[in-house]
Amino acid sequence: MKIEIDTHSHTLASGHAYNTIREMAQAASEKGLKALAITEHAPKMPGSSHLYYFQNLKVVPRRMYGIDLLLGSELNILNEKGEVDLPQDVLSTLDLTIASMHMPCYEGSRDKERVTEAYLTVMENPYVDIIGHPDDGRFPVDFEALAKQAKRTGTLLEVNNASLNPTGFRKNTKQNCLEMLRICKKCGVMVVLGSDSHVDADIARYPYVEEVLRETDFPEELIANTSFDKFQRILKRNLNGASKGEKKL
Repeated sequence: MKIEIDTHSHTLASGHAYNTIREMAQAASEKGLKALAITEHAPKMPGSSHLYYFQNLKVVPRRMYGIDLLLGSELNILNEKGEVDLPQDVLSTLDLTIASMHMPCYEGSRDKERVTEAYLTVMENPYVDIIGHPDDGRFPVDFEALAKQAKRTGTLLEVNNASLNPTGFRKNTKQNCLEMLRICKKCGVMVVLGSDSHVDADIARYPYVEEVLRETDFPEELIANTSFDKFQRILKRNLNGASKGEKKL
């Protein structure tokens, strides 16, 4: 299975990653990708970029080393209301966004009902394109409800390679991801594969993702980023014409 765009990566601007935009783009090009999404952590993440960084992304070229760059953010889901840490007028200017739960940033209750409520609500946001690493057992979720809402709203659910790394800090990620994939397969829900690379060497590396895809015999047609054209067509903001970035790259 060939992946043409890695939809989740970070640069020095996120505060705990190790390469520049140009270095990440060059690595993606050398690995044969057609595109790379750079999704810096939003401002509530300790050490990450200020609001001004995201407001100024218009100055960054959208093509380097022969590949397209999609510049966006990994937003922090803050509470059960589905609030995130960038305003709507900024979200509308980005090429895509991922909404994720992170321990330093989530201020709501972490029981299953409230976490599920937070995910379901944030997916109503027309500028939230992807739910990042929903496999983290520290934030228990009703995967059946998550998948149904993802399908209804056109939001993609992420299978995150870094999250699945057995040396990682998240809990029960493989078991949770297998459950999510089985439900997505049953319900015909699209997923997206993200490396969550914080260093150039990890771009488009999916060994742990490939393992769970094999175990669930997950169909390739339900994977959004096997084709860059396909990914652009089904990205929520493009489907809905939600932003001025609805034009194709």
